[in-house]
Amino acid sequence: MDNALKKGVSRFHFKNVENLKLSSVGMGTYLGNLSARDDADLENSLHYSIKEGGINVIDSSINYRSMLSEKCIGRAISNLIEEEVIDRESVFICTKNGYVTNDGDLSKVDIDSYLELMFLNNKIISRSDISPSYHIMNPNYISKCIDKSLCNMGLKTIDLIYIHNSFESWCNIVDKSTYYEMLSRVFQLYEDFRQKGKINFYGMATWNCFTSKENSKGYLSLKEVIKIANDVGGSNNGFKFIQLPFNMYLNEPYTFKNQPTETSSKATLLESSQKYGIHVFTSVPLYQGKLLGAVLDKSPLDNLPAMSLKLLQFVRSTPGIVAPLIGQKKTSHTIENTMISKYPTLNEIEYNSVTSILRKSDQ
Repeated sequence: MDNALKKGVSRFHFKNVENLKLSSVGMGTYLGNLSARDDADLENSLHYSIKEGGINVIDSSINYRSMLSEKCIGRAISNLIEEEVIDRESVFICTKNGYVTNDGDLSKVDIDSYLELMFLNNKIISRSDISPSYHIMNPNYISKCIDKSLCNMGLKTIDLIYIHNSFESWCNIVDKSTYYEMLSRVFQLYEDFRQKGKINFYGMATWNCFTSKENSKGYLSLKEVIKIANDVGGSNNGFKFIQLPFNMYLNEPYTFKNQPTETSSKATLLESSQKYGIHVFTSVPLYQGKLLGAVLDKSPLDNLPAMSLKLLQFVRSTPGIVAPLIGQKKTSHTIENTMISKYPTLNEIEYNSVTSILRKSDQ
């Protein structure tokens, strides 16, 4: 953080989370081809974002680019440490597991063959453990994934690991009580790995389960998930984070009251998270580029020179959000996006002004 401040990064760019200073924008590593060119672009973007852009939150998943994204993170972090730009504790590295993947370095082994060779033939899992969307919650599989992610990134410890879109993958296959049992077993495994020092925190990376209507099949109560974590790991359990989409258009986590708490029958997801001490990272801040053509006249965002920065500023200033996660590989995008670190987040009055403009534009 000290080096970032010397480079002109705003001190307000960092947020206090679990006794850590985390950047209010994180870097995602989802998109890209399985190519040496994409590897190089991603590693260069990681290097610049951390060294020059004040970003210390890195997000991935074992299935992103068939493990190649995790391997790029490992090489980039190793190089930055070797150059004495950072030490390991300077970065907060997050990854996910659950989805089936193959290894992008084994170009002739497709997903089905990899699954057969590594898991089915060895009876680590059975066919019944695999959802139609190729998702697995069997702890034997999750355990192997954690160890593989550690190997891919050359780490002794992963700061945060998520179970990836688990409810979305299973809600149409099993009833909710069965899912809760499956989730409990995954949380128990995560707690075991915490005891071994291989992970620090765990969470749930989701799509829409926490923002669906309460009576829908795809709805999940954060309160119930927290109860499972407490039952498994006690009051000092490692379930501290969730991830879900949020942007100017997909704003349900901030606006839609559907989550119960002890003091309210209906709260927004962000209100509920704050109530329970759960920290929120968000995805798709630019809505995959669809919001770059939006028009925001006469708002507190006018001082920002690019629409991507305005969109990032809105998300990272939303109460209850730690950071949006943005994917970037091209040098021009990396330089532009990381400029946001030079600016303080919006204060409450400024943020409310932006939301009032958005409400008017929806009418």
